[in-house]
Amino acid sequence: MYPYVRMFKELFKFRNAPKLGLFDTHVSHHICWPWDIDPWMELNNGRTLTLYDLGRIPLGQRMGLHKVLKARGWGLAVAGNTTRYRRRVKMFHRLEMRTRIIGWDARFLYIEQSMWRGTECTSHILIRSAVTGAGERGKGGIVPPAEMAQAFGLPVESPPLPEWVTAWVAADGQRPWPPMQ
Repeated sequence: MYPYVRMFKELFKFRNAPKLGLFDTHVSHHICWPWDIDPWMELNNGRTLTLYDLGRIPLGQRMGLHKVLKARGWGLAVAGNTTRYRRRVKMFHRLEMRTRIIGWDARFLYIEQSMWRGTECTSHILIRSAVTGAGERGKGGIVPPAEMAQAFGLPVESPPLPEWVTAWVAADGQRPWPPMQ
């Protein structure tokens, strides 16, 4: 089940936190609970992806993204990701999560997140996110990130994406779709 209680706790916890700019880093702290583990008594890889939501959602709240999305009838959807798992996370380990927007291209917004245990990074994820809108005749579609930036009163051009991000975008573009034909 989705951790709604934890999500609402994070939103409540950061409701009065200082506002963040579009490229600022949101830092949050989490615990690996017994219901987060897999049969090997470690943080489940799928749960890791869900826990990363607990960093992105409050980031959006602190930036004012949720207000902009709601005012325009937009949504936000994960359109892809790549994750590196580097250190084991065991039950009751305490983690620090860092979340920030890196930039955007013509279609997607790129968000970087990491989990830390002390000075060691346990995992790192790159999220490709799409701003979605109602579109014509009620059909959903992707809202260009430049339009989102404009709604924030920012320049429509993104800062240059890091080379490792553009390399991933290019590599992912080579994947066949639909897969496994």
